[in-house]
Amino acid sequence: MIVVLGESTRTFFPYARVAFVAAAFFAVPANAYDVKEVADGGTVEGTIVYRGEVPIKKIIPTKDRDVCGASREEPRVRVGPNKEVESAVVYLVDVKAGKAWPEQSKPPVLDNVECRFEPEVQVIKAGPLDVVNKDPVLHNTHGYYGKRTAFNLALPNEGQTIPVELPRAGTVRVDCDAHGWMEGWVYVVDNPYYAVTGPDGKFKITDVPPGEYKLVAVQHFTGPVEMPVKVTAGQPTNLEIELKKQ
Repeated sequence: MIVVLGESTRTFFPYARVAFVAAAFFAVPANAYDVKEVADGGTVEGTIVYRGEVPIKKIIPTKDRDVCGASREEPRVRVGPNKEVESAVVYLVDVKAGKAWPEQSKPPVLDNVECRFEPEVQVIKAGPLDVVNKDPVLHNTHGYYGKRTAFNLALPNEGQTIPVELPRAGTVRVDCDAHGWMEGWVYVVDNPYYAVTGPDGKFKITDVPPGEYKLVAVQHFTGPVEMPVKVTAGQPTNLEIELKKQ
């Protein structure tokens, strides 16, 4: 069992918005992706499973309990009765051209709600993200590309929104410097061929141009699995992908 106390050991500065930007790091642009008609696309679909031991994280809030709630236990991997994995991310790498991005009328949102991140896991196009605080307590929302800070924001006010930019593909782990148990993941991608599994562990990526690709399946506890996949025009490619703790 993993025990997470409420207080983070990192020092933060209340009410000061801190935005760290490493110019050389963020100068890397997102890979170019061209939208084109896909008349003979195939489908990559399947199920993500995890058959290993599921560790439990015990969360003990030590502050703002009226907002954050009581102590609780959460599995590090949410699995169903047949070991299917919820909230795993599946995506294709280095697709240069294909279907259009999903339409969106506003930037994606990372919300602080009752001292949890909502959504806990999401996939977005490289670009803007709105960080929101719906709680009546200070959150210091901190995102990292690897060990390097992508954004570090103090949000002291309920209803506050701060826009940030995530300009390159990669995994952004998010925590809160004020509530050390909070954790979320934003997967930034450079093409629209991705999916997030539901409670049944299933995924479906449609309108894929025929060809050979690298597929990545990842869940934050297990880490990624990479494999080659061949897509045939007008046909489904069915996969069962087993995640294993690395």
